[in-house]
Amino acid sequence: MKFTLSYKYIPFLASAMLLFSSFKGEAKEGGQPLKVMTFNIRLDAPSDSANNWKYRRDNVCKMIAYYGPDLLGMQEVCHNQMEDLKKGLPQYTALGVGRDDGKEAGEYSPVFFNSKRFTLVKYGYFAISEHPERIGVKGWDASYNRISTWVILQEKSNGKKLAFFNTHLDNDGVIARKEGARLILKKIQEIAPKMPVVITGDFNCTPQEEPLQVLEKGGMKNASKAASISYGPSWSFHDFGRLPLNERMLLDYVFVTSKAKVDRYRVVQDTPDNGFLSDHCPVFVNLTIE
Repeated sequence: MKFTLSYKYIPFLASAMLLFSSFKGEAKEGGQPLKVMTFNIRLDAPSDSANNWKYRRDNVCKMIAYYGPDLLGMQEVCHNQMEDLKKGLPQYTALGVGRDDGKEAGEYSPVFFNSKRFTLVKYGYFAISEHPERIGVKGWDASYNRISTWVILQEKSNGKKLAFFNTHLDNDGVIARKEGARLILKKIQEIAPKMPVVITGDFNCTPQEEPLQVLEKGGMKNASKAASISYGPSWSFHDFGRLPLNERMLLDYVFVTSKAKVDRYRVVQDTPDNGFLSDHCPVFVNLTIE
């Protein structure tokens, strides 16, 4: 049987082939979706009474499991809280050290990542001070010693790498916050100069303040400004609901490499029936990393 192609179908077939090839190109060039969360969980303080960690830990783990971030940076994590989180979130690899001694003393600023999705390539930490190699040292005009934790991760599906930094800048030191932001940019250039980068943290400053401008001028995008879709309150710190609405502030941020697309941004105002998750709200971001 002989098949003859009529000339009248050739334009149609050519158009179909062009359309198919364009779809293939889009799929090939499409970025990798990534879910990121930053969350100051509030340290384990007996003075918090009904808001003490022992009453919050189960709901914190449930909330994180529900949203399922691929990358999670936390702040104010004491050693016992770190152990609770590891037990409650076995799907994550958790890394970090106490800021007082580089071991278990003092608050951690740990990173958690989805173990099924990523392989750990490299891990480290540094002090937010003039001497980043010396853990437990206050920097500049800071009231407390501070720390940043970082990892380089590799996607198991395609071998692509990215860097993830998490920190907690000082609540009092104006210079320490600004210089801390500069130090993080410097460390990114040392550790991961050509990789996509995500930064999470409690920066203890509002969107107009200088530390955030330092990061933006350094090539990082503030997810709260860059998102295509935003939802939730304009603040993240509420002091267990005690602050009046007009006194609440946005202190918690996600920053991303300039080439990344911020698809969705949300301050998560979820509250369980029996209290609060923390004195801060988590911030949850959907990204596309090129």
